[in-house]
Amino acid sequence: MHKLLSKSRFMSGIQCHKRLWYEVNDREAIPPYDEATQAIFEQGHAVGEIAKRLFPGGIEVTPGIFKWERVAAETREAMSARKPLYEAGFVHRGGAARVDILVPAPDGAWDLLEVKSTTEVKPEHELDVAFQAWVVRGEGVRLRSVELVHINNQYTLDGQLDPAGFFTRVPMNDTVERLRPEVEFRLAELQEVAERSGVPVVQIGEQCGKPHDCPLKPICWDFLPDYPVTDLYRNKKLGFELLEQGILRLEDIPAGIQLNGKHHIQRTAAIDGEPQIDRGEVRRFLSEFEYPLQYLDFETVAPAIPLYQGTRPYQQVPFQFSLHIEGSPGAEVEHRGFLAEGREDPRPEFLRSLQDALLDEGSIVVYNAGFEKGILRGLAESFPEGTDWVERLEPRIVDLLIPFRNMWYYHPDQNGSASIKAVLPVLTDLAYDDLDIAEGGTASREFLRITFDDIDPTERARVRKNLEIYCALDTEAMVRIVRELEKMAGGAA
Repeated sequence: MHKLLSKSRFMSGIQCHKRLWYEVNDREAIPPYDEATQAIFEQGHAVGEIAKRLFPGGIEVTPGIFKWERVAAETREAMSARKPLYEAGFVHRGGAARVDILVPAPDGAWDLLEVKSTTEVKPEHELDVAFQAWVVRGEGVRLRSVELVHINNQYTLDGQLDPAGFFTRVPMNDTVERLRPEVEFRLAELQEVAERSGVPVVQIGEQCGKPHDCPLKPICWDFLPDYPVTDLYRNKKLGFELLEQGILRLEDIPAGIQLNGKHHIQRTAAIDGEPQIDRGEVRRFLSEFEYPLQYLDFETVAPAIPLYQGTRPYQQVPFQFSLHIEGSPGAEVEHRGFLAEGREDPRPEFLRSLQDALLDEGSIVVYNAGFEKGILRGLAESFPEGTDWVERLEPRIVDLLIPFRNMWYYHPDQNGSASIKAVLPVLTDLAYDDLDIAEGGTASREFLRITFDDIDPTERARVRKNLEIYCALDTEAMVRIVRELEKMAGGAA
């Protein structure tokens, strides 16, 4: 008797044999999912609940039951009612699948709908849906159609959410038929993997992060030394190729390996154990700054299900900003900020507060300008009265990411990253490690929690204070980074 593989385990095995083996044979060894991943799961569940409204009046099949024999039996019983079924379960030849929505069609047939919280059909979705259809049809269920239902990112919330407009339905019949032989082949292969007595040997590679980050990564990557070849900037593929050749460390890359300029900088930094600095480029970059310098950072939420009228799925909605103003070189820095309150759309007050806070002259320093510019353009699009002001701002924006992305400064302890969280601790004594909120994803989730959940006022006040501390550190960090760059370049901007 083969081990029963659910759809989730089948897809895990498609990504990595080692991941599948652990899920089947040693699940306790798998590190728990982090908060960000759990939030994605919860978001997917919420999207699935909305999809049920496309076919109201249906039957929820065995909620909370996980034994496949009972799920399959109760599904058969529920099918006799000829109503939409939610989470119907089927088992066939070692494969098991729960179907998001199964809808009765004419002449005893059914329509299968798989719901995704993405905004497009992704390659991995095809095999996902094909596996489900293979299991369901294998149990003698006649399927008239198979569809993938994903979010329509052009949908704009206007009044109550309309499920028909919120989703896009994509026919998958041809895809399912094309992939049927592959499903059968892969299932047999993965059952053999699951039944092995020992852990499969799998070289780390691109599959560790595609299509999703694997929870086994902390285990599988633990053998890497300091400054590994996997740190090569924006070229994981080359890093994995070097690993296959037995080259683990950046400093051990042979001279004959073709590297680009940034990779040479990384290799030299790893060998020397010292930062690599192009003082001329740093000096030129800083010469573009005009005082008063205004260091600006935004925090946003981008929920799959729009919360505010006039917004779209996954639209970045700003709810907080931090601004540090330095009037002249070395002058005392003034801080200003905004953090939305209440459940109303934060954008109008955000825009008004930002207009009041920013000065009419001087450089606006941000880290990764594409993000802040995108937010500003979105505000101008939604609130045309701010268009002229936003257009005047854009030429003043300076991107502090540039010297680090171009590796005009690179420290080996950045580990191939140009993010502000990698740069700050190698240039200053500041870091995010001790903060209760230490990255943007957590800030977004916490803001949504204290805004839309029933939260004790003391807890809400605590979180708001932590949000203010986190966002303020982002702009204080830029002040400190620029001052360190000025020292390297031999003077103030």
